Amino acid sequence: MDATIVPKMQKHYPVLLKEIISVISPQHGGTFIDCTFGQGGYSKKILDFKNTKVIAIDRDIESAKIANQLKESFEDRFIFKNIKFSQLSNLKLKNENIRGIIFDLGYSYTQIKDPQKGLSFEADGKLNMQLGLNNYSAEDSINKLDEKELEKIFKFFGDEKEAKYIARNIIKERLKNKIDTKILVEIIDKSKKRKNFKVHNATKVFQALRIFVNKEISELIYGLVNATKVLKKGGVLGVVTFHSLEDKIVKYFFKSLSENKSISRYSPVVKQAETLFNLIQKKPITPSVEEVNENPPSRSAKFRYVIKKDDFYNFDTDIEEQFRNYIEIENYGDKL
Repeated sequence: MDATIVPKMQKHYPVLLKEIISVISPQHGGTFIDCTFGQGGYSKKILDFKNTKVIAIDRDIESAKIANQLKESFEDRFIFKNIKFSQLSNLKLKNENIRGIIFDLGYSYTQIKDPQKGLSFEADGKLNMQLGLNNYSAEDSINKLDEKELEKIFKFFGDEKEAKYIARNIIKERLKNKIDTKILVEIIDKSKKRKNFKVHNATKVFQALRIFVNKEISELIYGLVNATKVLKKGGVLGVVTFHSLEDKIVKYFFKSLSENKSISRYSPVVKQAETLFNLIQKKPITPSVEEVNENPPSRSAKFRYVIKKDDFYNFDTDIEEQFRNYIEIENYGDKL
């Protein structure tokens, strides 16, 4: 989902709700972790089933308002924590029967529409993009990082082909003015050689900044690792992604832990330890035509899931090393 595009609808839709409920099977009971509580769509549906418990987390403190309402109805079966999902392992879950963990990496209508968050290029004013528990904003990034750093952010996090020219023009403009949303959009428009009339010129840059400011790559990587640790045998780990980089990370993590790999195609197959996941289907589940018609932003959603084969906590994965270059770019923010 493009967090920079404000949809015309006035309602938030939990994406692929029927498909996700079908996969995690809450009718059999157990504890479920909703890692991106948002407007509470998944949590509410899971709690409709008796013998279920939901632990919901969200970095956006605004979500606590909806969570408090849900707590009134399900006092003994619902818990909310205002933390990042990379901090999953900090929760006391030793005695919990964790049967399913769900991540929805999109953004709600209320988040996109909120002018204080500054996620939309259609809003004037301060560049923010902080979704909660952040150390710096998009404004800090645009006005303080150097040209090469900005270029890499736009190129690797937004797949922006004109990243070099946009970064160069930002540096020139900020010698005269502090850059806000309106000025950034104007810089991007002037820098783009090719105009795309289907997608707004600023889409990729705003996506890249949002990923950078919220450290979405490392958050996802460590979130997946920690979710795998706390999930019980037979439990489901599922993720809904909305852009190719997110999906690439999830796909790699699931695939790498669900098959035995050889070290090289020229060496004999070396059987490693028992695989950790059952990957039921390689292709992602996508929204139906009916869902896309009702909720157009869902068109880019992809849902992938795996089932944990045994109980374990510690395990080896090369996911961090595989995406090291993205984490290093995120670390530019450490000096802000």
